[in-house]
Amino acid sequence: MTFILFILVLGILVIVHEFGHFIFARYFGVKVDEFGFGFPPRLFGVKKGQTLFSLNLFPLGGFVKIFGEEGEGKGDPSSFVSNSALRRALIISAGVIMNLILAWFLFSLIHFLGIPQAVEKDDLKAKNIKIQILAIQKDSPAEKSGLKIGDAILMLEQKNDVFKISENIPTEDVIKFIKERAGRELVLQILRGKEVIMIKAVPRENPPPREGALGIAIERVGIAASPWYLAPIDGLKTTFNTAALFLYSIFNIVKNLIIGQHQELGITGPIGIAVLTRDIYRLGFIYFLQFIALISINLAVINIFPFPALDGGRLLFIAIEKIKGSPVSQSAEKITHAIGFALLIFLMIFVTFRDIQRFF
Repeated sequence: MTFILFILVLGILVIVHEFGHFIFARYFGVKVDEFGFGFPPRLFGVKKGQTLFSLNLFPLGGFVKIFGEEGEGKGDPSSFVSNSALRRALIISAGVIMNLILAWFLFSLIHFLGIPQAVEKDDLKAKNIKIQILAIQKDSPAEKSGLKIGDAILMLEQKNDVFKISENIPTEDVIKFIKERAGRELVLQILRGKEVIMIKAVPRENPPPREGALGIAIERVGIAASPWYLAPIDGLKTTFNTAALFLYSIFNIVKNLIIGQHQELGITGPIGIAVLTRDIYRLGFIYFLQFIALISINLAVINIFPFPALDGGRLLFIAIEKIKGSPVSQSAEKITHAIGFALLIFLMIFVTFRDIQRFF
């Protein structure tokens, strides 16, 4: 089931991204030789018009092969290289644009159906309010006991001392109850997705600063819906704010690497995403849609970054062409993208090994 969900999420994101390149290329009359899901070797393909639609063996990505990307067909209107810099930039940017449009659509739908968010004590608009775990500290009693991010605490029990949690209970009361019972086994009744489970943990008497006795961060989380006419506006705001946050995070990572400051990258590869897909799907449909929207924005932000082999790297070469007044040497561009691609593959292998160590 985990593998199927992972392929479903990946398939949606890849097809939407590559469809952007495809539809913009065809709109400008540029020939698309192949639209492929997965990476070669090819399993099979179907040709429609001038384009071969293929399914490939390794389902960890996809591609659109556009005629003229390698410099061939100069003078031919259907060649990528024969089109203006603006058209080429739009075709390259189209994947990122489509990923952002997908995120906007999903966030709009989420706002209409009801989006999980932190709520104040007297918030009358929110429904289905729960005390939910938002973070778990490494090596804490919570992590060792098997508690997970997204778990909702329904009840705390220690022998005959029972604390049932209702919608009106403030988080401070829950924290106080746990702290006062440090050093003794505590039973937590947890709602995980649709399943109610019992978990035992022993709160620490002297926890590290700002970690708490169990090592969890909790919040009152409820579902708040927007009217249908406001949902697209709220969805657009959420998409913009999330993209800005991702851009800021990448900027900080790059800055810290340049100045030599220690930086926890927090990068997750295919295995990590598969595990997250499984865990978030268990939380419910809305959380699953939210996860797809976040990954779609993440993919858009990373792709627009001006690194060789990424869409942003190709845009950088078009910008250099406009500045210097002539195209960059095809051989130099190919070599640069090849080096960038090799570095990305090395990073993916490194992250995959780290994910194996982390999750298995």
